[in-house]
Amino acid sequence: MNTKNDFTLDELCQLVDLPRRTVRYYVQMGLMDRPEGAGRGASYGNRHLEQLLEIKKWQAAGLSLERIGELLRPDTVAGAPLPPQRPRQRGAIEVWSHLVIDDGVELLLEPKRAGLSPEQVRALATGVMALYEQVLQPDDHKE
Repeated sequence: MNTKNDFTLDELCQLVDLPRRTVRYYVQMGLMDRPEGAGRGASYGNRHLEQLLEIKKWQAAGLSLERIGELLRPDTVAGAPLPPQRPRQRGAIEVWSHLVIDDGVELLLEPKRAGLSPEQVRALATGVMALYEQVLQPDDHKE
């Protein structure tokens, strides 16, 4: 690799563990800046590396490429809170988690819209189950 922080496409792909085709697609979609130069002489810098790492971070969080593009727009202020999710649209496909607490008691949630990681969903389920058990306990203090 070059010492001046210029990378070939292959070097950049190796650093972020992505195929060349994916990086080219991200450039085509406008998710990342175009490289300096063209063809085999094209070079990528630290900015490109940072952009790819940011894209991978958002993808790991479950965001679509369209949503990531919205977040990476130049008019988005760094450090600002995430913009609100778009309203649900007719025909949208969503994956919901269904927690059966007891017969007739259920919790339905969409972790992505709620901004919950899988670990947070598990913690919520554990907490709700514990609270439900507590509610079912007879109250010894009643007269």
